[in-house]
Amino acid sequence: MLDFRTETFLTVCQTMNFTAAARKLNITQPAVSQHIRFLEEQYHTSLFHYQNKQLFLTRSGEILHKHLLTMKNDEKAVMAELKSSSTGIESLSLGVTMTIGEYAIVDKLANFLIHHPEINIHLHYGNTSQLLKLLDSGRISMAIVEGNYPKEVYSHKKYSTEDYIAVCAASHHFVSDDPHMIKDLVKERLLVREKGSGTRNILEQSLVARGLQISDFIHYTEVENMHTIIGLLKRDCGISFLYKIAVENELQSGVLREIPLTDFKMQHDFDVIWEKRSIYTDKYLSICEEFI
Repeated sequence: MLDFRTETFLTVCQTMNFTAAARKLNITQPAVSQHIRFLEEQYHTSLFHYQNKQLFLTRSGEILHKHLLTMKNDEKAVMAELKSSSTGIESLSLGVTMTIGEYAIVDKLANFLIHHPEINIHLHYGNTSQLLKLLDSGRISMAIVEGNYPKEVYSHKKYSTEDYIAVCAASHHFVSDDPHMIKDLVKERLLVREKGSGTRNILEQSLVARGLQISDFIHYTEVENMHTIIGLLKRDCGISFLYKIAVENELQSGVLREIPLTDFKMQHDFDVIWEKRSIYTDKYLSICEEFI
């Protein structure tokens, strides 16, 4: 069980304010300061520093934060495991992005459930940014993400490699005839996911590499749901960049078509991720093997 002073440290990391941490923990601010001083003396290092009156973690603080957070989340998992030992029923909280949850996991998830009737699965949906926060807070044990994430922070295993393409309605007429490059599409209405979405993040990085950004498109519409984007594409309300797996049926039926671009051929990995150095790493790797 984690020491109460480490709980204070984690709360300060969450609030980045000693007064707010004291209020959240229902203790005094001097007590918070005392707990942090104890840890700094124990580890022989400074954990926080002030810059322009704003509190920041030192590099040592960042390292300790990540390790203690992993330990705290592992402690939650141990408690859940002890509880399940008496009932014979296990629980697994898994996070997936919208694209993966709707188009890339159903068959594999069904197969896993058939082979593991003793496991109750809690499936959480969110964009990549949201799933990383759920993972860090211990609300989920694993996540399958499509966007970029700090690979040095999380253990990971490739789930699949997917094509990322430009798409429009089969009957779409371009403002600039016969586009060959991304820059030829900026007069089109761009249908794009919300900030924090992995699908959007991949597009943003691709645009930056070509000296462009989403705001360079004269018209764009942000949508938080992939089904809605596909529905708008089918009604010829714009163009979009997304994973091919999400529109395979529409491409095969001829309702949508890929926009061939000479400067845009991309593939990206979907990854299964979990907290680095978790004591449950072997278990998570075993689950990965069954899903992959």
